[in-house]
Formats: sequence, C-alpha cells, structure tokens
Amino acid sequence: MFGRLLALLALLFAAPAMAQTLVVHAGRVIADPARPALGPSTITIVDGRIQGIAPGLNPAPQGARLIDLSTKTVLPGLIDMHVHLSGNPGGDYRNEAVDTDEYAVTVGVRNAAATLRAGFTTVRDLGSAPQVGFALSRGTREGLFPGPRIVAAGVPVSIVGGHGDVSGFRPDVVHALSGDNTCTGAVECAALVRRLARDGAQVIKFTATGGVLSQQGAGLEAHFTAEEMRAIVTTAHSLGLKVAAHAHGARGIEAAARAGVDSIEHGTFADAAAIQAMRAGGAALVPTLMAFTGVREGLARNAFTPTVAVKAREALAHLGQAVRLARAAGVPVVFGTDAAVYPHGRNGEEFGQLVQHGGMSPAEAIGSATTAAARLLGMENEIGRLAPGYSADLIAVDGDPLTDVTRLEHVDFVMVRGRILE
Repeated sequence: MFGRLLALLALLFAAPAMAQTLVVHAGRVIADPARPALGPSTITIVDGRIQGIAPGLNPAPQGARLIDLSTKTVLPGLIDMHVHLSGNPGGDYRNEAVDTDEYAVTVGVRNAAATLRAGFTTVRDLGSAPQVGFALSRGTREGLFPGPRIVAAGVPVSIVGGHGDVSGFRPDVVHALSGDNTCTGAVECAALVRRLARDGAQVIKFTATGGVLSQQGAGLEAHFTAEEMRAIVTTAHSLGLKVAAHAHGARGIEAAARAGVDSIEHGTFADAAAIQAMRAGGAALVPTLMAFTGVREGLARNAFTPTVAVKAREALAHLGQAVRLARAAGVPVVFGTDAAVYPHGRNGEEFGQLVQHGGMSPAEAIGSATTAAARLLGMENEIGRLAPGYSADLIAVDGDPLTDVTRLEHVDFVMVRGRILE
C-alpha cells in the first residue's frame, strides 16, 4: 500500500532535468536579497544546475523547455531551518501515542509536499521518530515523492524526563514509547551523538532547556549540565556535524552558547548576557516566531493540558524579544518556523512576523531564509542564491517581496534540484 502511494506521488513530481535544458524567462530576479534585483532575465538550467543568468528574455535553444515566468519575480528557493515533517499540531497529546513510525512516514510525505508547495526547497528536520527523518530525506533526494531537500537530525538528544523524552504516561507506556534518545553524563551523551551519526544524522539537535509544549513542567531553564552540553557539541563537531540547541530560558541559552553550539532554536527568554554569549561563540538565532502563532491558536481552542498552557502564556509574553536583541548585538538571525506546532505549508507567514515583531526589513527577512540559512547549513556554495553552478532551486511570486514580504505567503512556481513541482 505504501509503495503504491509513493508511486502515485512520484507521478505528480516532474522528473529531474537530467535529459534536457530548462530555460526560465523571469520578469524580475532577486538573485541575492542583499543586492539590487535584476530586470527581465533568462535563467538557463542544465542537469539540475544553473548554467547562467543573462539580461533580457532570450530565445530558448532548440530542444530546451521554456518556462514562462515573465510576469513574476523569481528568487532562490526558501530554506526553513526548523521543521518537524512527521508531526502535526495536535489536540489531546495522548492520542498521538498510538501513531507508529510507519504512519509517521506517511504524515511526513504529505507535509513534505505541503512545505515544497509553500516555496521551501530545503529544510532542517529537527526531530522525528527514529529513522523517519532519514527515510524522508532519502525519498525527496531520489525524487520518489515531492518535497524539499531535507537535512535530518533524527531523534533529539534529551535528558531523562525532559523535553524530547516521553512524559505523562504510566512507566510501562513510557518505556514502550521511548525513542532511545536520552542520556545522562558526558560519556553517555557523546555515545548517543555517535549513534545518531552512525544512523545517518546530518545535524545534531539537543534540548538544552525545557520546552513549552512537552508535558514536563520542570521549567524552561537548562536541563543538561555544562559538561554534558560540551560533550554533545565537541563530539558532533569532531564528526563534522553542526549542532542545534533547543533553548528557551536565558541561562540555558547562555550555557549552550558557551558549549559552542551552532544555533539556538527559539531563544524565547534571551537576555543581554545570553545574546553576548551567542555572539562570542558564533551561534546564530533561529527564532521560530510561527511557533508562537501555533501556540496562540492552540490556546484559543483549549488544546493544551494545564501544564503546557502555563508555559505557553509565559512564552507568548516575549514574542520577538530575542530577535530584536540579537539584531542589535550583531548575532545572525536565521529563518526557522517550528512547523508542526502550526500546520505545515504556512511557513511563509514567518516573514511577516520577522518584519513586524523582529524589526527586520523585507530584504533582511528574505536573506535569513536564503543566504544566511545556507551559510548556517554549510551549503552557501550550493543553495541560497541564484548563480552559475548552484542547484536549480527557485521559486516565483507575484509582485515585489522586497517591498511586501507577505508576497512570499503565496508562491506560484517551485523548482528544487531542477525538478519542477507541477
């Protein structure tokens, strides 16, 4: 059954441009949001890579496929650095306990397609059931179903009983639902990172502090010790993997930054000391403002337990604070949404949040989802810009997102790796 589903989805996704040349006529091109936009241009794509960008709408060579976007603005495929493709915003958390990993893959296939339709051609999946994120990553890479390029973390590294572990059930149920993703002490934490790398993790994600939506009520400050955090980070870096730290409380953010993480996810209660530690350690902020939208909507429909509702209201009171502090201190702000806390496919609404609540300009917000995100991934020579040699990841929208960034909430055309989403 699952194989037939994948085959049907594959029919909806155009084959990669390995056997033909694609020529795109663009009315306007934002090749890099830090530079002035180009006027009418011709983008030539061969074997899934951009061969050149020339001024004017030039004739396509014989045998090439012409794509007419002459009334649209074309820009690089967008990058969301914080999603959970196999998750959805839920009601009663206990109902999710019946979901199998196999079912999680089918959910992920659907959400991958919704994410791609929204214009996001690359994502970091920062937490899924064992092997699920890796399977989704391989499936989109091989073109088995439509979806973005997926950099998958696998299960998040967590403390026993903390955010990322299973809570709220009787002990035997907790044992059955465990993702085998907890560690205690530097040695155990290093070993868990090595196992994740062996399983295929492309990035390591750990829950440096408590979380808003988990059932544990032990606060939002540091959960790991400084030694455990250092073990996670140094082990991951020794294996060539970057580290993303889920962190809400200020002192937990500061501790994770001092341990050398590459990014702080959420950063909700960051203060000056936490931001300065991030700047000193070179950590970027991935603020996930859309998570606040999901939290607000969940509160409105009374979807949370009392434990979660208290934390949710506390977090909402600090909307945008971390972004403003980070920008003032020169800490990079990188686009990420925490998709699954809100419904997948609405990722583009984060741009308006960054402008409204974070004080960013439209160009800065777009840069956070293109060049800055590519840099944090270590893929700045592959994605994030439109330039010769880069992967043919591009989208098209009406109007000018440099003046109205909400244009990116309605994407009309998507190409990833030279494959067109039909």
